[in-house]
Amino acid sequence: MADQLIHATAAEDGIRAVGVITTRLTEQARQLHKLSYVATAALGRSMSSGLLLASNMKQEDSRVNIRIKGYGPLGGVMVDAGVDGTVRGYVDNPAVELPPNDHGKLDVGGAVGRDGYLYVVRDVGYGYPSSSTVELTSGEVGDDIANYLNTSEQTPSALLVGVFVGAEGVTASGGILLQALPKAARDEELVQTLESRVGELSGLTPILRSGKTLSEILQQLLGDMGLVIFPEVQMVRFHCGCSFERVLRALKMLGVDELQDMLEKDEGAEATCHFCGQVYQASSEELTQLIEDLQTESV
Repeated sequence: MADQLIHATAAEDGIRAVGVITTRLTEQARQLHKLSYVATAALGRSMSSGLLLASNMKQEDSRVNIRIKGYGPLGGVMVDAGVDGTVRGYVDNPAVELPPNDHGKLDVGGAVGRDGYLYVVRDVGYGYPSSSTVELTSGEVGDDIANYLNTSEQTPSALLVGVFVGAEGVTASGGILLQALPKAARDEELVQTLESRVGELSGLTPILRSGKTLSEILQQLLGDMGLVIFPEVQMVRFHCGCSFERVLRALKMLGVDELQDMLEKDEGAEATCHFCGQVYQASSEELTQLIEDLQTESV
């Protein structure tokens, strides 16, 4: 199945549901960053979460940044996702590997760390981005994002994310987000029903591996609650918008003294994009031009 995202509602528009398949883009990230098994699972879950969070934003340039900073060996996880269906991300220590946890699954919580912080920044393309910080609850990503939604955004939410990666690469990756909207959030019985049904699932990864479509998964969860699946299907993909022009703008922000030091010591500058690994080289002539531009602007 192609990487895609779908929307649905249930309980007379009282429940918002979003599902996303991210198998191919997670495999692309695995190859690009040379990720270990557990690093692949952590980044794949985070990228699915980013796309799900961005899916309810209205402005076409809106983006969500998720940064998970735990005290585990994986270090930080960074994801940038847009309402346009693009996502990118990386982990600090991509080669880290851990033995399976007590349930025989990839120990994402142990790799990320069960203590630390989750940072979420929403940028609608104008004004100041909104940001929130919550403590990690498990390091398993899904639980932590759901906790953010429940506490910072005060929206009763259930989030399921899963990744299966084996010797042949990523063969299943995706996520499901269920949210009780304001008019339904006061219905404690409805919220409890959602939590119960999500809890009854054996995890999202086995369901994805079984070949069920997003529509079939939502039907299983909400089919008897007036489920309405929207016909529009959005394609999602791994995409990095870095460019040499952006690198030059970033270098310019360093100021004349720092650029002059680079020019004298290195006769140029090199920058590597953390998200995609692209290496950019700025020549001595280009650094000189940046310095001249800054000096002209200061006059």
